[in-house]
Amino acid sequence: MTSRRPLDPLDLLDISALLTDEERAIQQAVRQFLRDKAEPHLARWFEEAAFPSALVPAFGDLGLLGMHLTGYGCAGTNAVSYGLACLELEAADSALRSFVSVQGSLAMYALWRYGSPEQKERWLPAMAAGSAVGCFGLTEPDHGSDPAGMRTTARRNASGWVLNGTKLWITNGGIADVAVVWARTDDGISGFCVPRDTPGFTTRDLHGKLSLRASVTSELIFSDCQLPLDAQLPEAKGLRAPLSCLNEARFGIVWGALGAARTCFESALRYARERPQFGKPIGAFQLTQEKLVEMALELNKGLLLALHLGRLKDNDALRPEQVSFGKLNNVRAALAIARSARTILGANGISLEYPVLRHANNLESVLTYEGTSEIHTLVLGEALTGLSAYR
Repeated sequence: MTSRRPLDPLDLLDISALLTDEERAIQQAVRQFLRDKAEPHLARWFEEAAFPSALVPAFGDLGLLGMHLTGYGCAGTNAVSYGLACLELEAADSALRSFVSVQGSLAMYALWRYGSPEQKERWLPAMAAGSAVGCFGLTEPDHGSDPAGMRTTARRNASGWVLNGTKLWITNGGIADVAVVWARTDDGISGFCVPRDTPGFTTRDLHGKLSLRASVTSELIFSDCQLPLDAQLPEAKGLRAPLSCLNEARFGIVWGALGAARTCFESALRYARERPQFGKPIGAFQLTQEKLVEMALELNKGLLLALHLGRLKDNDALRPEQVSFGKLNNVRAALAIARSARTILGANGISLEYPVLRHANNLESVLTYEGTSEIHTLVLGEALTGLSAYR
């Protein structure tokens, strides 16, 4: 009889066997890097609300920035490899995955797909190397889920464009060397490449956050911001362009949220095995085992879903509605896992000595950004019924 290796509690369905050798190697390399360079400091970064900017060039050296894009110094990996990297990044902290997502799937992707050859050559190699940081300015103070109502405007004048307006809740905004900004023009919504030193462009970092504390979140302010004609992204026509960028970022979230969930489950499982109560480990009680089993079920189902969507994306067959399916399901499942894990840890669960409540707090933001649960529900509702519920 063939001997079997022991069952991995973190991979009950042996999903790793469905990966290629290269995909597993990429995942392991990212996991080891984060264990060495990030894990010892995560609690402090969260408590001090400090983004570890020193990691950015290291992310570039590891090939994480724009890793699923081709050319311009990008690694050109497949979608599943990118998803696995996002999973490992968020297993450390959502702030790290958010940085990589915004850099690669929003700012870099927008330039890569819609920018001019000159814009691509100027910015993409530096962004891939981590020597330049980008942000993506779409959300406004009064227009989050409804970007079509944006008030930021770009008006033509004799020398180029004049940009006026405000963007809010912008990840990387305060540290960005370049912002990809979406504004209303006489011809519809267009994208613009706005370097940090552009006159009339300022930023203000947001403080007092209880979630994503190790991430830089900012307001972008444009006051008669003067741009040359060639600042416009020439291939970006209408709202469909920024929404396609959001879809790229949402794909990373489908995987990333499960990284946070895995860390919470792993912490709860270890604690349940070691914490004695009533003369035995709490993991020996039926109620605790039920919680652990429910967590394992949702984690493994979410991983199968993420892998399926990744294979669809690699075959150029992934639909936006399917990404909404993955984002809605996996973030909701991850948040439930984090909350249940906190109950197993009891009072210790609220301490930064353990990662569980840190992840739960971060996931509250992940639940909202790149489309709220309500918006993704309506996307799927329209896919099912053929009827739009937005207006």
